[in-house]
Amino acid sequence: MSRSSRRPHRFLSAARALVAAAVLALAPAPRVHADQHGRTVGPSGLPLPRFVSLASERVNMRTGPGKEFPVRWVYVRAGLPVKIVAEADVWRKIIDPDGETGWVHSALLSGRRTVVVRGEILALKRRPDPEALTLARVEPGVIAELQTCRAAWCLVEVADLRGWLPRARLWGVDPAR
Repeated sequence: MSRSSRRPHRFLSAARALVAAAVLALAPAPRVHADQHGRTVGPSGLPLPRFVSLASERVNMRTGPGKEFPVRWVYVRAGLPVKIVAEADVWRKIIDPDGETGWVHSALLSGRRTVVVRGEILALKRRPDPEALTLARVEPGVIAELQTCRAAWCLVEVADLRGWLPRARLWGVDPAR
């Protein structure tokens, strides 16, 4: 009987399956847990989900957590805010402002907080008040550096101007906080 025509005995197949199950059971599980505030924390020790930005002018988003997975998108906009929703070793599963999901190497992400303007042109205000002086008009798609948020407003810096924009019109911050 040739080697290629042999079939493993059913008992051996079942034994191999049991060994594989035992190895998987003994493998360390991802360290996802809750912190003292009840937030989910990933293996990196950082909260999930969280917002970060793209650190490079060229970032590949892949279909899975590894270089062996196909490239789904190539981003060419450093500073674009993305939301990390999962972690696997050095890979981060992200959601971009358009809702696309995929995996990016952590070295291509930055903790620098940015936001992107959504909808129509917004008035950048001197104070967090709709009646405040308008400093500039900010078009949709503009990326601004996030300074802080207070209730319904966020202080941002864009083109060397610091001012306030409505939180609900920005992607890159939690709209509820």
